[in-house]
Parts: sequence; structure tokens; C-alpha cells
Amino acid sequence: MKLKKILITGSNGLLGQKLIDLYLDNKDIEFIATAKGKNRHPTQQGYVYTSLDITNPDEINKIIPYHKPDCIIHTAAMTNVDQCEEDREGAKLLNIDAVEYLVSVANSIHAHFIHLSTDFIFDGTSGPYTETDTPSPLSFYGETKLTAENIIRTQCKKWSIIRTVLVYGIVHDMSRSNIVLWAKGALEKRQPLNIVHDQYRSPTLAEDLAIGCQLVEQKNAEGIFNISGKDQMSIVELVERVADFFDLDKSIINKVSSNTLNQLAKRPPITGFNLEKSREILGYEPRSFEEGIQLIMQQSITK
Repeated sequence: MKLKKILITGSNGLLGQKLIDLYLDNKDIEFIATAKGKNRHPTQQGYVYTSLDITNPDEINKIIPYHKPDCIIHTAAMTNVDQCEEDREGAKLLNIDAVEYLVSVANSIHAHFIHLSTDFIFDGTSGPYTETDTPSPLSFYGETKLTAENIIRTQCKKWSIIRTVLVYGIVHDMSRSNIVLWAKGALEKRQPLNIVHDQYRSPTLAEDLAIGCQLVEQKNAEGIFNISGKDQMSIVELVERVADFFDLDKSIINKVSSNTLNQLAKRPPITGFNLEKSREILGYEPRSFEEGIQLIMQQSITK
């Protein structure tokens, strides 16, 4: 029996490493992990790893057809919102041009293309959002991700778009932090924190997002799906809940408004997602925020 082949981009990232974890023990799948540079996952056996620069069409057109995956899960992107505002050429290359290259090769080998997108395609005036709400990005990052979505919807033969929100988690080799780990570290050092009270999100555990990707792949589900956490909260409440969980001092948390931070890129005030479609079609059910933090705590002990 021919094994189904799945190739992921961005396998060194938080979501990428969680996808390796998820597919590692699946003997019915041939799994190909790709990222730029050396493999950072602690387990190097049980799957194929190959270095791939998604901004290089020659590499894409050589490596992906060689493996001929049935499904491509595209997780790689420039996700630092202010960096995208500052380095627009770099953001366009990674978030738009690379998607065009990947869509073209996916079409040529008849692969199902699963793309990761973001709540930042919305302006945040009427969240939480459904899959059919009209996007209106405030930042260049949001613009690039929306442009990529439109390329996929108009050019890709078989596609899925997974939109997510504020992903958090822990892996063996972290290339960058995320809000939960940052908040815990800062609270432990007793650094005074200025945290916004006027931005609302539904933070997403990386394991849940990986499961959402797998459900889309397994069910061959096409279209747009919201895959996020189920608990909606302000950013300051998020940090306070981290403090409560680890029994850390909340008195050093100062509530501030977004306009006092002088960030390069505008952030949408209220996002978060309605998950009804993903629950009904995929059977997706995320953990609570506290269950997510509990898992991170268990994993940090073993790392």
C-alpha cells in the first residue's frame, strides 16, 4: 500500500516542531519536514528532513516535486508584525512571493495545499470573527497574509486556509519566544510590565493548532477554517492568568492603552474566532487556556 506523503514548511518553528511530534509515530504517513538550515527538532529519525528556502523558486521546484507529497502544510512566514512593517520587501518575499511559488508547485503535483493565516487580516472592530466575515487589515503583515489568501483562493486547485490567533507553547529549541513564556519569565524576574487592556484575543496552544492542521489533512477538508483557542481575553487578563497559574505577583502589572506603546504596526483591538465550523466539520475541540499552560509546565520540566 502506498503511504500518504505529507510535507511541511517551517518545521523549525513552534508549530512545525509540534507537527513533527504529531506525525512522528504515524506509520501510515511518509513525513517530510523542511526548513531553512539545520533541523532543530530533538528527534531526527522517523521522518525525512531537508533544508528548503521557500523564497527560492529553483529550490522549491527541485525539492518538492522530488518528494511529490500528497499534501503540503505551509507554516513558514514572517510573523513579527513590526518587523513586517519595517522590512516590507522581506515580508512580501516570505508571505506573498513564497506562497505563489508553493501554490504553483502544489498545482503541478496535484497536492492539497494547507496554508496558515492569521486574525490580523481583520481590523478588530467586530470580533470574534467567522470564516465568512470581510477582512480589512490594519498592518502590512495583515495585508501580506490577506494577499496570500487571495492568491490561494484564486490560483490553487485544492486548498485549505487555517486562520489562527496568538500561538503559544514550548519546544526543545526555541527560535523565538511567545507571549505565555515571555510573561512567565518577566513575572519571575519581577520586572514592571506595561500590558495593554484594550486588545482582546483567543490564545492558541501550539498542540491544538497542530491537531487542527492534521484534522484538515486527514479529512481532506477544503476551504477556510478558524483554528484557535476557545477562551477570549484581553492581553492584560492573559498575563494575569499566567501570574495566577504560577502564583506570581500581579502587582507589577500596569494596565495601559495601546496608543501609549508607539508600536510600528497597528494591532486590531478585538479579534478571536467563532469555532463552530471547525467543531462541526473537523471535530476540532481546543483545550482551555489553563489546560494549555499546564501542558507547557509539564513539558518545561522534561526539557
